[in-house]
Amino acid sequence: MNKETMKPEERQALVELLYQLADDDFILSFRGSEWLGLAPHIEEDVAFSSINQDMMGHASMYFRLLEELGEGDSDSIAHLRKPEQFRNAIILEEVNGPGTYLEKPDYDWAFAVVRNYFYAVAKQIRLESLRICSYEPLREAAKKILMEQYYHLMHWELWFKQLVTSTDEAKKRMTDAIQKVWKDFGGVLTLGPYYADIVKANLIEDEALLKKRWMNKMEAVFKEVGLDFPGAPRMERGNGRKGEHTSDLEGALSTLSEVYRANPAAGW
Repeated sequence: MNKETMKPEERQALVELLYQLADDDFILSFRGSEWLGLAPHIEEDVAFSSINQDMMGHASMYFRLLEELGEGDSDSIAHLRKPEQFRNAIILEEVNGPGTYLEKPDYDWAFAVVRNYFYAVAKQIRLESLRICSYEPLREAAKKILMEQYYHLMHWELWFKQLVTSTDEAKKRMTDAIQKVWKDFGGVLTLGPYYADIVKANLIEDEALLKKRWMNKMEAVFKEVGLDFPGAPRMERGNGRKGEHTSDLEGALSTLSEVYRANPAAGW
């Protein structure tokens, strides 16, 4: 499939999928960047910053693919859309904890580890599926991103396993974070209202199959570290793939787009 010959419904499906991929990375990398200088130790500060930079680069790749499809300038796509036009999962936009980066940040490292680890597993599964995508530019982008994603996943899996099997306090904080993330992580595992068209166009494998792979992986990890597996994750606060979001996204976008809105010629 190529952009010159694809049918309107195929183009729409491709655009929707690209927005999901881009917005997930874009928003979560921003939340991760808010940990700069606040991570548990200096080595993690450097590692986490590098991961967030990679993820922002992945989002940029997807935004450029959208630009090539006629969705507009990639910078404008990233910074000028309204919150309801974003397709990221709600759990990815949630604040890191009480306070703000500049004023009394009281962020939850357990929440950061759980959210990033669960997402890294889901992202790895999606990228592996995209290697057989019918749209070559997306297929090639996925192959490039996979080379970095391997290390992201390894990083977060190590943190997850070490904390869950550490002290009683660490385990309690991690299990609390798991319960918190589980309530909305189902939003990451859906392909949204255009799911059928996305699958029909052979852009990615069936949503149910991808979810099953994620569930199998997580169930095995939970068993390894001695945790009870809670079953399928939920989607309690709405479906971000449908443009349903919280006020946390509005705050994130306000900060993310502040410089660009002030001087669009600067780029990002």
